[in-house]
Amino acid sequence: MEHKRDERTMMEMIRSAAEEDERIRAVYMNGSRANPNADRDILQDYDIVFVVDDTSPFYKDDAFIRKFGDVLYMQKPDEMDKMLGKPVCFDDCYGWLVIYTDGNRMDIHVERTGVCAAYEDRMCVPLLDKDGLLEGVPETTDSHRWVKKPSAAEFITTCNEFWWCLNNVVKGIRRYEIPYAQDMLNIHVRPQLVRVLEWKVGILTDFSVSAGKSGKYLHRWLNAEEYELFLATYCGSVAGEMWRSVKIMCDLFDDAARFTAAGLGFAYNSGEAEGAMQYFNYVKGLESIEV
Repeated sequence: MEHKRDERTMMEMIRSAAEEDERIRAVYMNGSRANPNADRDILQDYDIVFVVDDTSPFYKDDAFIRKFGDVLYMQKPDEMDKMLGKPVCFDDCYGWLVIYTDGNRMDIHVERTGVCAAYEDRMCVPLLDKDGLLEGVPETTDSHRWVKKPSAAEFITTCNEFWWCLNNVVKGIRRYEIPYAQDMLNIHVRPQLVRVLEWKVGILTDFSVSAGKSGKYLHRWLNAEEYELFLATYCGSVAGEMWRSVKIMCDLFDDAARFTAAGLGFAYNSGEAEGAMQYFNYVKGLESIEV
């Protein structure tokens, strides 16, 4: 890999490319680099949108994206959608997701002036505006990503989904159907845990922060012990390890659900939780499952 270019170098290059190309009428940045509350590091993408009168010269020739460096590899999501028969309109918007040979990643989009989405994006930083297209773009905020206060129905159904789907996890572990158990755990059960932990964070912060995608910022508000327990719910493929992690997950969920119920004045179905754990212990303790 080449020496990685820093943020200042990248931003100057992006602005220069837009200034020098008459086809480009404006350029703005969105994504994590436009979010004042996102963690900063050298692995952040550059999410850049070039506003143009005509997208076709760009998507018909990849030369434009090579202005920003030598391409290591990339993805063309709109081309892939077209191959799969999904509706696309290259003339409105087209994108490349690119990793360059210095390790920088740019998510580059060209967007037709008539469909410029900057006014709809709550995290948008104008970088260049030749025609006043970006005047009045709202101030950057991540408030649309803040944890939302749940309704009583959302709380009840989340708890029920967690405890009910747990039975499939424990059956999968007991049968040594590890791929199935992992899918049930991570696709159906884990999202409910993350949700109640986010609600706990919401209560602690008066619902004024984002916990990040997949709860990646939970460590900012959970205490050290809680966060270590959350990490311990991620397990490998050994059945014994899975039993331990699932038990930790259940205890953590139960605690967070009770906290949420108390904080928001909801009723928590503790009998449902107790029943699910009785089934957990029953299946785990079976000496044989042969008929």
